[in-house]
Amino acid sequence: MVESWQPDWPPSKLAGLDLAGLQRPLAEREDRLAAFDPRARLILAALLALTVVSLQTANAGLVALFAAGAIARLGGVSLRRLRYLLPLELLMLVLLLTLPFSVPGTLLLAVGPLVASREGGALALLILFKANAVVLILFGLVGSLGAGPAVHALARLGLPSKLCQLVLLTLRQIDLVGDEYARMRLAMRARAFVPQSNRHSWRALGWLSGMLLVRSLARARRVADAMRCRGFDGQRRLLWRFRWRRRDTLLLLGALPLLAGLLLLDRWGWSGWADWSG
Repeated sequence: MVESWQPDWPPSKLAGLDLAGLQRPLAEREDRLAAFDPRARLILAALLALTVVSLQTANAGLVALFAAGAIARLGGVSLRRLRYLLPLELLMLVLLLTLPFSVPGTLLLAVGPLVASREGGALALLILFKANAVVLILFGLVGSLGAGPAVHALARLGLPSKLCQLVLLTLRQIDLVGDEYARMRLAMRARAFVPQSNRHSWRALGWLSGMLLVRSLARARRVADAMRCRGFDGQRRLLWRFRWRRRDTLLLLGALPLLAGLLLLDRWGWSGWADWSG
């Protein structure tokens, strides 16, 4: 490891460095958490996610969802980026429509022979709140970092070197495959291809999938050759030297009341919270 090439975090002169697309964050607004050490943000994200997934009541899940939205806002995640939640919301919609009919309990709705229970509806809402809360927490604390700094922080926290390299190379390859797919789709549209439900369209899409795999393999080999030409020897190179400061400790300590409040609300409800605070 070359010690002279370890700029401190957050980067200043290296703000334009993109690490082959891996430093692109989800944030489009100002990241108000950028001054904190990425390791502190990863630890906080893990603590919050573990706390949220352990919740058992919908009230606590709803509070966690609002808190996660505030964290995502502080992390600079814009409302436009919430479109990435669409696949999750479609899955949650299926869950909301099916889970109440599969959990026995108090009658909520009867549709012919199908009976929906209040307990099933509450469970579906709890899963909805928890899933969205965890995703928003990751968006605000991890996604706004960018893949490169996040993986570097994981390496500084002791994640195995091989796993860090695998994550970075996987993200890089996904980006390359996406670019290759976009070019091939553009070429098909330039040739007036309009997908339809017929044999010609299915055959063309099959050729598209096959050629995408072939070209992806060729691109991966070129990337490997380029890395060897640049002296890659299988060892990771950490570009940033993170410094743990007092504000990072205060960030984690400041999150403890939120974690304790969620657990208290989940255990005793609003009445228990009022008794404890009083």
